[in-house]
Formats: sequence, C-alpha cells, structure tokens
Amino acid sequence: MKELELKYGCNPNQKPARIFCADRDLPLKVLNGKPGYINFLDALNSWQLVKELKEATGLCAAASFKHVSPAGAAVGLELTKTDRAVYFVPEDLEPSPIAAAYIRARGADRLCSFGDWAALSEVCDAPTASYLRHEVSDGVIAPGYTDEALRILKEKKQGNYNVVEIDPDYVPAALEHKDVFGITFEQGRNDFRIDEALLRNIVTKNKDLPQSAKVDLILSLITLKYTQSNSVCYVKDGQAIGVGAGQQSRIHCTRLAGQKADTWYLRRHPKVLALPFLDDIRRPERDNAIDVYLSDEYEDVLSDGVWQLYFKTRPEPITAEEKKAWIATQSGVTVGSDAFFPFGDNIERARKSGAQYIAEPGGSIRDDQVIETADKYGMTMCFTGMRLFHH
Repeated sequence: MKELELKYGCNPNQKPARIFCADRDLPLKVLNGKPGYINFLDALNSWQLVKELKEATGLCAAASFKHVSPAGAAVGLELTKTDRAVYFVPEDLEPSPIAAAYIRARGADRLCSFGDWAALSEVCDAPTASYLRHEVSDGVIAPGYTDEALRILKEKKQGNYNVVEIDPDYVPAALEHKDVFGITFEQGRNDFRIDEALLRNIVTKNKDLPQSAKVDLILSLITLKYTQSNSVCYVKDGQAIGVGAGQQSRIHCTRLAGQKADTWYLRRHPKVLALPFLDDIRRPERDNAIDVYLSDEYEDVLSDGVWQLYFKTRPEPITAEEKKAWIATQSGVTVGSDAFFPFGDNIERARKSGAQYIAEPGGSIRDDQVIETADKYGMTMCFTGMRLFHH
C-alpha cells in the first residue's frame, strides 16, 4: 500500500488529506482504528525518538506524544514502590521493561499526556496493553504486537483505538520535503547520531559525569531532537520529568520545563501520596485534582461542596513553604537544551529544580558567564557543539 487516505488534515476543513510514499509502499500498517493526520505526525515523530533512544542506550524506550512534541519519554528501568503509587499501577500488574518504559514516559506529565499517542521501541506485550487500556490515549505505534496485546487494545475506545505497526527496518530517504504556502522546502534529514561521544567536552571545573547521568543526558538530547523548538528537557533516573516546548524565549523554556519537573517531584510528597481519593474516581479526574491541589488555586478542589466530589475526607492543603522545602531536596537532575543558553539565568533556574548535569551546544557570546554560573554551583556541563532545532 503506497498511500492511505485520511478523513481530513489538521482541521476538519482541510480536505483532501492522505499520507503516501511516492516510490515505495508505506512502512506501516493500521491494525485497528482510523488514525488521523495529527495522529500520524505524532506516531512518526515519536517512533523516531524511541528507536534512536533504544539504539543509543541499549534499553527499551517509550514516549508519550501530544501535538507533535513529547509530553514524556523514558527507558525501561524498574518501577519503585513510589513510582507505582504515583503512576496508578494496579497491584496485580507486573510491568515488563517496555511497559515500565511507557508508564514512566506517561508519568512525566500525566496532565499533558491525556489523550496522548504512545510509542514503543519493542513489541507491545500484554502488560503494556493492560496499562494503556485504562489510560485516555488516542493510539500507539510499535514494531509489533503480541496476540494478547492486540486483543486488549482492540477492545479500547469501543473498538476504535488506533493501533499502528511500523517496519523497524525502514530507513527514510536522505532528503525530506515540506510544503508551506505552496512552496516546497527541502533539507537533509536530521540523522545526527546522539551518543556518549557527544558528552566529552566538559567545560566546567567539575568533570564528574557518572554513567547514569550520561544516559539521562542522552535521553534529554534525543527527546529534544523531536520536540518543537525552542525546547529544554529535564531528566532524572531514565525518564523525562519536564519538557518545555515551542517557546520563543530560552528562559521561558527553562522555566516551563522546570515547573513541570517541580510538579513531577511534588507528586511524590507525602501529602499527595496520602490524598484520600474516592474509590471510584477515574484517573483523569485524579490527575486534574492533584494538579489543582498543587497549584495556587488549591481551593478549587478543597472548598466545601467540591472536595466531596474527589475525596473521602477534606485534605489539608500543602503550603507554599512545604512545597518550597520539598523541591529543595530534589537533586541529581540532568538538563538538556536544543540550542545554547544565552545567559546564566537559565542555569540559575535549572538549579532550583535540582539540576546537577547540563548539556547544551555552546556557542553563545556569553558562554563564559554561563560556565561561571554552573561552576558557582558545582555543576557538570557539557558543550555538545550540535544544535537540535525541530519544526
């Protein structure tokens, strides 16, 4: 099959719409559902991310995409007891490595992952499908599916869940094209390889870069390669914990990603873990309630007549002082940037969210100021020499 007709493009008025290969068959199959234009944009971008992440780390990888940028990405490390609680993993589910990768990818920002597109570097198995079944998601792309996984996924969304299988050996053409306003753009595909060799140029006084931090920095950079620019990504323990995408100002990217990293960490606060949710509350309502509870608008879920919709008893609010003190205990975070930091204020902001290791291209006229700021806090920073813009 060389082409697949779609219902419409980005919006219902944009017709006709299709995906196609001019000189070969499409390297994918739709096993269930009817994916749309944006679904396929998410699917193909997210597949590239997880494929490259697996190749770079040797670990299975997963991503959670929304509007052509990752809400989260992760490798398949074992889930802790706290992870299971924070990510709503059922007690009877024993996650496989690829299931753990997706659970952690979605856990980066569960609010933004609502209605996501999932990408898996491995064959989708029953544990992964079982977890996906209970999440609000638009579809999944993987190099294959076990019979049991496919049966589970075909039952999702009243049988309309989008399931796409991609040829893992597919290699696209060296040149890629994009039409804008009737004008065709052409460029070489960004096949730049991201691996540990990119982290050799350590420019700070502190040269300590443990293997775990290298994996996290590689994860951050590959995530940025498929994130709408400008972008900054915070990573810890093999998973993205905050992605700031599509901002015009670099410091706004750093702040946005840092705020998301802070929220990810606050979800582990004892007060949050102890929230007395009603037994029958659905996951999206639980995620929304936690997000509001952690915000300055916490009264929106704690006021009389409202808290009863979510909780068995009215929780005590978490104070600004408690949040600040908890965030101050965060450490060992890595931060990647798709282009150079123009000022040291980005380092100052990253430090507030526990940043210890940083990777950015370098090349600013104020590189000395940025390095000096990193040195002030004993951070380890690499200049990769490679920009990773994506549009």
